[in-house]
Amino acid sequence: MKKNKVVTILALATIVIFASCNKDEDPDLNSQIIPVQTVVQPNVTLGATANLAILAGEAVTNTGGTVITGDLGLNPGTSVGGFPPGILNGTLQINTETAIQAKLDLTAAYNDVAARTSTDIVTLSGNMGGLTLTPGLYKSTSSLAISSGDLTFDAKGDENATFFIQIASSLTTTSGRQVILKGGASAANIFWQVGSSVTFGTTSVFKGTVMAMESITFNTGATLDGRAFAQSGTIVMEANTIVKQ
Repeated sequence: MKKNKVVTILALATIVIFASCNKDEDPDLNSQIIPVQTVVQPNVTLGATANLAILAGEAVTNTGGTVITGDLGLNPGTSVGGFPPGILNGTLQINTETAIQAKLDLTAAYNDVAARTSTDIVTLSGNMGGLTLTPGLYKSTSSLAISSGDLTFDAKGDENATFFIQIASSLTTTSGRQVILKGGASAANIFWQVGSSVTFGTTSVFKGTVMAMESITFNTGATLDGRAFAQSGTIVMEANTIVKQ
């Protein structure tokens, strides 16, 4: 069995964590407690996106009994398919004034998160499964995955604590993996800025506002407590549960 390699580099008060783990490894091997960051990151202004659970640029498609709680927006595309059988407990906004403004506000929010920096930023690489993240700013220069073990966010008793994850490329969760909240952490205060596309594995459980530059795919039975925003591409769903937080 390949053992994890963890390298910690301390320079200019920046902590760099490299966590890698093969899919067939013991999830506990990647169970690292990330050091507490001292820089408090302010929350993000969501503007017109605040009431949206789903926002896409090109199209939204659904297969099966997806249930969305929150509004569904699309701009500049025109195609929303699969409702019914999908259920939307909210308002459909296709190229409405709200949808147009939401895309502008999404761009602003995405750029806000992408531009953030910190003297004690934590850099992640590869698989996040088994990690516990405390409040602060996290960065990946490539892709990230939750593929071996679950990912925990621990707010350390502060219900207003914020978490920001900057990802240069893609984000993937494999089948059945979960994001777990601990210590008062809230899905409403977790923000994922993704440079390309996102794929949620079958029956995976995810938390937070996901802002992807391209597309988002929910495989069968995946659930999200938060928001799914795809700037330029599509959002594809299949028998999912998405609840705006």
